[in-house]
Amino acid sequence: MAYDVIVSGHLCADLIPDTSNLPLEALASAGKLFEMGALTLATGGAVSNTGVALHRLGVKVGLMTGVGDDLLGRVIIAKLKDCDPSLGDLITTRPNVASSYSVILSPRDADRIILHCPGNNVHFDLSDVDLAVVQQSKIFYLGYPPLLPKLYANDGEALAALFQRVHDLGVVTALDMTHPDPGGPSGRVNWVEVLHRVLPFVDVFLPSIEEIVFMLRRADYDRWHGAVMAHLNRAYLRRLADELIEMGAAVAGLKLGEYGFYMKTASDARRFARFDRLGGSWAHWGGLEHWHPVFKVNVVGAIGAGDCAYAGFLMALLRGFQPQEALRFACAVGASNVEYADATSGVQSCEATLSRINAGWDVSSYVLPEV
Repeated sequence: MAYDVIVSGHLCADLIPDTSNLPLEALASAGKLFEMGALTLATGGAVSNTGVALHRLGVKVGLMTGVGDDLLGRVIIAKLKDCDPSLGDLITTRPNVASSYSVILSPRDADRIILHCPGNNVHFDLSDVDLAVVQQSKIFYLGYPPLLPKLYANDGEALAALFQRVHDLGVVTALDMTHPDPGGPSGRVNWVEVLHRVLPFVDVFLPSIEEIVFMLRRADYDRWHGAVMAHLNRAYLRRLADELIEMGAAVAGLKLGEYGFYMKTASDARRFARFDRLGGSWAHWGGLEHWHPVFKVNVVGAIGAGDCAYAGFLMALLRGFQPQEALRFACAVGASNVEYADATSGVQSCEATLSRINAGWDVSSYVLPEV
């Protein structure tokens, strides 16, 4: 079976208790019992969030990763098959390994807190990617290498090797990140060197602004105590994107949360010759800079919003959208996501999303400052 997109990398279960009645300070109250709302059990991680979002948008997607051979692993596969039986076709089971999970707490009037167990993801490596299947696809996407230690080891040696192999097949490549743990092994990785090694083989790179500032501007991140959003302007984003393009990415996008989505592309139009695999004409994608504000929605939860926005962007590429249209569509899919508590239930079909945009969906009045 040929797929439009192969989605690979990190997969886990998300356990999401309803903690909307619980103030943040209560989490430090030892020895007490608090009554919670219902538990939402969903699949999570980049493979689920981006992969299921692509499926809901109408893309023929293959989920290429693994789970442990425990009850939780069987639940993860069952949940994906409930969405569509084909979504379990490429998922393997690793023997004698526990599956990965996250407990996601969203206290009242506070950002979410994630308790994560990496589980089987610590074993993910090149052997988990079937290049014969990938070769038949249009796009290969991999998500969350900071949670895949075998890929980031030795300054990203295996990560770069994987992307080089896929790149050599002529498949369009896409890479997404998650925030490294500042106090853990991923926080001590030389991410500048990792990106220098892998980005020559990455066509589309759309990290969040917090992730890339942590990786490329650690002094800024520390000086701002992680509050990156308060210091954003177009000039700063332009410098970051230019550095990513210089490293090798053809499309460098920065997900800005409530401040929208910024994108810059390589000036050499020849960099987009590889995109011919997707059909259409790509010469006009060279040397562009765009920003789009967020769409106005009633925010219920932000789990997987960036992953769904990435899915929207890949869908737009497959449909041959113009660059600004692709950015707008990505923002729309991300906005649909946050209207629900879990990572993908809010994502509608491509046609329904376009109809909502074309009906005059309001956007935020925020304007990205130049400096």
